[in-house]
Amino acid sequence: MEARMTAAAAATDQASAPTKVRWKIFLMMLMLISINYIDRASLSVAMPLIAKEFDIGPAVQGLLLSSFFWTYAFMQIPGGMLADRYGPRGVIAGATLGWGFFQAIAAACTGWVSLLITRLGLGAAEAPIYPAGGKLNGIWMTQNERGRGATLLDGGAPLGAALGALIIAGLIAHFDSWRTSFVVAGVGTMVAGFFAWWYIRNHPRQHPHVNEAEASFIEASHAADLAAEPANASGKVLDFFKYRSVWGMFFGWMCFNALFYGLLTWMPTYLSKVHGLDIKQMGGAVFIMFFSGFVGEMVGGWIADKWRAAGASQAKVLRTLFGIASVVATIAIYNVARFKDPVTVVILLSVTLFFLRWCGLFWVVPSLLGTRDRVGFLGGTMNLGGNCAGIGVPILVGIIVQATGSYDLALMFFAAAGAGLFVCSTLLIDYSKKLPV
Repeated sequence: MEARMTAAAAATDQASAPTKVRWKIFLMMLMLISINYIDRASLSVAMPLIAKEFDIGPAVQGLLLSSFFWTYAFMQIPGGMLADRYGPRGVIAGATLGWGFFQAIAAACTGWVSLLITRLGLGAAEAPIYPAGGKLNGIWMTQNERGRGATLLDGGAPLGAALGALIIAGLIAHFDSWRTSFVVAGVGTMVAGFFAWWYIRNHPRQHPHVNEAEASFIEASHAADLAAEPANASGKVLDFFKYRSVWGMFFGWMCFNALFYGLLTWMPTYLSKVHGLDIKQMGGAVFIMFFSGFVGEMVGGWIADKWRAAGASQAKVLRTLFGIASVVATIAIYNVARFKDPVTVVILLSVTLFFLRWCGLFWVVPSLLGTRDRVGFLGGTMNLGGNCAGIGVPILVGIIVQATGSYDLALMFFAAAGAGLFVCSTLLIDYSKKLPV
């Protein structure tokens, strides 16, 4: 009798405790964004082989590395608006299936022009994933969880870049073919798209594994958010561009991505050409660098949420963490050009990425500035700024390298981007209030 009562009490306690479905969804988003970056980084890793096969120089390589971002940037705001209108579930699943398809068919390319076309398709398909993820963060996470939600979402970038270096380099070495590695990566991505559709839901109460306690916990936090929303909203999304905070968000994310995408697209070739690393050594070095970024991003999200829960204001938390991150990253990348030892260079690049990725917390900003039905639009606007850098930086670096025969000036450009990130994130954005739009 006593044993039955104990079992019943334990079952009651378990039923009354909030489930953790929201964290499982964001672990899935971490997986999807990681796959996203494995696929987009595959060209960077394979570029030394592709450049030799297609007989192309640094300028054309820069054009290829940039082409992904042309359509990726263009589709950011439409992707965010789709997530606002139809919900993030279908947008995320459809995007994942689409980019897996374009990743796979790149294996059939016979020259750089056809490869460029598949990269345009890849960019268009991948574009909605981040704005839709930002929308999920606003729907599923509470005020004191959104820092970790944002960094789980964005942590897939350095983790995918790290794993991409190992996985794509390993597949190329195993099959002796960059083409086969692209097919394997693309098919795996499409499988993940079906898995995303099966598990993700647009709202907590729609999910079969969310209990009443978790749904009520999330809704209570959202009620507090709703109370803080401005009552005199204009309803016109273009009115967002009247505010300094929106432009600070736009250009801050642009500076962040100028540095991150510069490292993502050109560091494999830099390590190969300047420091003599072969494909396996280069894969290992890039893994260390970008995995350091992933660890840094998780650390930044944890600090932000714990500090916020202890009573610090959102503005104090974000300005402090962004300020530290941008200063240390700028100093580290500036010093890369001063050293010729490959180990020292990889250490400095790892330090750069560890602190730079604290700025994955930027994905909290759209939900801070906008009401719930505007988060997708603001996330798309922010990521448009980031990917304008993705368009220009690979081309600019290619031109600099071809014109000067050196990467030193490109590294100074990355340091300047870090300084711009500091100004935008600490001086231009008001994190304390929602905008009346």
